[in-house]
Amino acid sequence: MIPAHITPESLNALSKNTMMEHLGIECIEVGTRHIKAKMPVDHRTHQPYGLLHGGASVVLAETLGSMAAACLIDHSKQICVGLEINANHIKGVRSGYVYGTTTPIHVGKSTHLWEIKITNEKDELVCVSKITMAILDKK
Repeated sequence: MIPAHITPESLNALSKNTMMEHLGIECIEVGTRHIKAKMPVDHRTHQPYGLLHGGASVVLAETLGSMAAACLIDHSKQICVGLEINANHIKGVRSGYVYGTTTPIHVGKSTHLWEIKITNEKDELVCVSKITMAILDKK
């Protein structure tokens, strides 16, 4: 499903001068049905209590769902944009890294639905998110 020429390096190159670079999000793995990235839990991603900010988890989730959808469209004819995202925050994290992995639930002509599971360094579930991507024709 995800083309073989897509690599972590090619996806990371798109993150220059963006929120992803600012938060330290780095793509680390691309498979035929998933993309995995890591994000540091530090001063950039903390909320006032010293825990991972839920919004930072949502940024990681939206980044992964958007990257995955973008891998599957014809960029000469289409763009993809987030239509809806939700997140359930399950476990707090104070430091280290979190890892997000996105997999497809539905890949259609006009919408994609991706699930993103975020885990801590012990592989414990931190957050589950789903994003609906709208696939739009270029005008």
